[in-house]
Amino acid sequence: AVGRLVARTDAMATAQATKNNITLKGSTAIVTEFFGYAVNSILYQRGIYPPESFERKNKYGLGMLVTTDEQLKAYLVNVLQQINDWMLQKTLQKLVLVVTAVGSHEVLERWVFDIVQEDANVDERGDAVGEKSDKEIQTEISAIIRQITASVTFLPLLEEQCTFDLLVYTNDDAEVPVQWEESDARYIADNAEQVKLRSFSTSVHKVEGLVSYKASED
Repeated sequence: AVGRLVARTDAMATAQATKNNITLKGSTAIVTEFFGYAVNSILYQRGIYPPESFERKNKYGLGMLVTTDEQLKAYLVNVLQQINDWMLQKTLQKLVLVVTAVGSHEVLERWVFDIVQEDANVDERGDAVGEKSDKEIQTEISAIIRQITASVTFLPLLEEQCTFDLLVYTNDDAEVPVQWEESDARYIADNAEQVKLRSFSTSVHKVEGLVSYKASED
């Protein structure tokens, strides 16, 4: 069984990873940080927030755009901290960014990131430990970010003002803070098409991406 939650309203743990040794905590930090940059990139590329409200930062060998909007920054910090906690508890299944038209409330896009627990080794405390170089992981993440950046070439133009929600799928036994509430899946009603994104692996977690969108009717 799966619980679908949506966030209505601290910096992530730093990666506890040596060059080839990736712990659960280190992998969680890598994945959570990726989610932060991926969400920012999608919001910028899809025009959900004005371009002047983003600033450029270097990450993954790329010039990444991140929000300067204080309200959005606070929202993302809260969401990412909770995602970090759920991943450490091994109860997070997927993160979904839903793009919705403000006027009609129609769902136009769903950016889905599935989190898969890899078959990593286990240390004496029972924690997963994987082996992979930081360079390999960064290269794989960079490829996904490049795909998100290139999405404007195949996704339909969002012709009306849009907003977004972040949905999180968790195990039923996950502890849910009061700021979160249950949500439906927010699927695209009709004429949906999808494009699979690249995946990346830390050797402890694997993240698989997919974007579905409402295709033009002409």
